[in-house]
Amino acid sequence: MDKKVALKMIVDGEERDVTYEELALSNNLAQEALVRVLIDKKVFEPKELMEMMEKVKTERYRKPE
Repeated sequence: MDKKVALKMIVDGEERDVTYEELALSNNLAQEALVRVLIDKKVFEPKELMEMMEKVKTERYRKPE
């Protein structure tokens, strides 16, 4: 099965295809690392993150009227 290419990158002069799956995994790793740094630096508490995620979920994924 061919994977769909999300973007093409040039690394060390060579073109490389990045799939949607690779891009999603990369974004997920970056997001998790950022959250860990912010928690370690006491910018916010894990509970605050969970509460905000719930708030965003209810705002974004409302049932159709």
